[in-house]
Amino acid sequence: MLQTPRPPQSITADSPHLEVSPLLTQSWLDLAFLHWAADPADVAPLLPPGTVPDTLHGVTYIGLVAFRMHRVGWFRLPGVPYLGTFPETNVRLYSVDAHGRRGVVFRSLDASRLIPVAVARAAFRLPYMWSRMSIRRDGDVLTCTSTRRWPGPRGAHSRIALRIGDRVEDPSELEHFLTARWGMHSTFFGRSVYLPNTHPRWPLHRGELIECDEDLVRAAGLAEPAGEPVSVLYSPGVPVQFGRPARPGGIPTP
Repeated sequence: MLQTPRPPQSITADSPHLEVSPLLTQSWLDLAFLHWAADPADVAPLLPPGTVPDTLHGVTYIGLVAFRMHRVGWFRLPGVPYLGTFPETNVRLYSVDAHGRRGVVFRSLDASRLIPVAVARAAFRLPYMWSRMSIRRDGDVLTCTSTRRWPGPRGAHSRIALRIGDRVEDPSELEHFLTARWGMHSTFFGRSVYLPNTHPRWPLHRGELIECDEDLVRAAGLAEPAGEPVSVLYSPGVPVQFGRPARPGGIPTP
């Protein structure tokens, strides 16, 4: 029996998951957040069953996020220094399920380590891609590059350069909506799952976009973004814990 969907959870700067039994631990460092507005009807077919686009004032968003993954670890074991540390760039959408849980949906995740990519694809059915990547910081300028190797489309790429600005002392509702996402919706062997996460409040900085040359969004099955991003942010990063997955539940059809 399908349940009546609950209203989406409040947008909060702090995780609603007071404590999780960690399945995965990691840190996300030197993050560049780029976002474009999108029509919910355009992205709805790309989301897992049991989820719909999450919106703010009727608008949803496409995110292009580049960062350094640092020391991925299992349970409470120490993170892996080499295989668990690598640049990553993901294309993501915003989702909400019948329980009102807000999350992200990854359309692609480019990473520079082949073994973690192969394990994530085979074991977790996540759309990881093996790419040649670099993240460099020169003073207040962060540059993130990615060129896809496998599985394709080969050569799909991104080059993001931004100037790191002042600390955002009082993030807006939109900035919380885009960054404070406390779970991931995905499909695992044909079943929809929700993977909760928790981490400290984001330290955010304004970002001035210097360069953005990319076709990862289009390679992820989305229309090429029109115009400049509506939001450009930087964060030095946070430590993160992912809890055990739960099924999101169904959403009634009309």
